[in-house]
Formats: sequence, structure tokens, C-alpha cells
Amino acid sequence: MHAGREGPLLPILHAVQAEFACVDEAAEKAIAKALNLTRAEVHGVVSFYHDFRAEPDPRPTVQICRAEACQARGVEALMPGAEAAAGDRVRLEAVYCLGLCSAGPAARVGDTLHARLDAETLATVIEQA
Repeated sequence: MHAGREGPLLPILHAVQAEFACVDEAAEKAIAKALNLTRAEVHGVVSFYHDFRAEPDPRPTVQICRAEACQARGVEALMPGAEAAAGDRVRLEAVYCLGLCSAGPAARVGDTLHARLDAETLATVIEQA
């Protein structure tokens, strides 16, 4: 599907991650062979980007913007409560821009964006993930 495209590695990695919830060693080897790359080249890309995981993680993910605009709007003060709400059930992932800079702090669950978060609303977002 992507092999004929220019620069197919990232789209392939995203497709594998979406389908299998990880890009494991076997997938890296298969992708490297299909694209005539070394496994080291593929692994270098996989390990560079935080989007890819070597093992599936069944927990829901809440991405919390930690970029400068959200920091200026108080996201760091929300993190202890967010971590407490997440516990071991929800994986919190720092991201560095959700495109809601004027409405931060912001978070994303799947394709749903949440803006103007305070401690209570962020905890609710996490608990409902």
C-alpha cells in the first residue's frame, strides 16, 4: 500500500502501530526487508519517535500538551492530579503541541481534543478514558 510512495517508512510504521498497537522486532525486520533498508535504520526511526512502541500497551492513552503555551497556562500544576487520576489504569503521554495554544491546557484522547482544562476537568477526562 505504501511501498510505492516516496518516503514510505513513516506511513508504514504508523499503519503497523495502528493495526497491532506496536512495532515489534519482527515488524521492523519485515519493513526493513520490504524497503531494502537495514533493521538498524528502521529501528532508529522507531526509537526516535514517541508514537511507536515495541510492545502493545492495552491501557487507554491521554496525551497532555506540555508545550510552552500550555506551560504558561498552568499545565505543570495539573500534572500531580493527572498522575493520581491515571494511576496504573491510564497511560499519560506528554506531547508538545495539540494546536490549541490559545485554549490550553489541552489534552487528547483518541481523536477528541479537550481544552481549557483545570485540575477537575483533566481528572474527569482521564477517568473517562
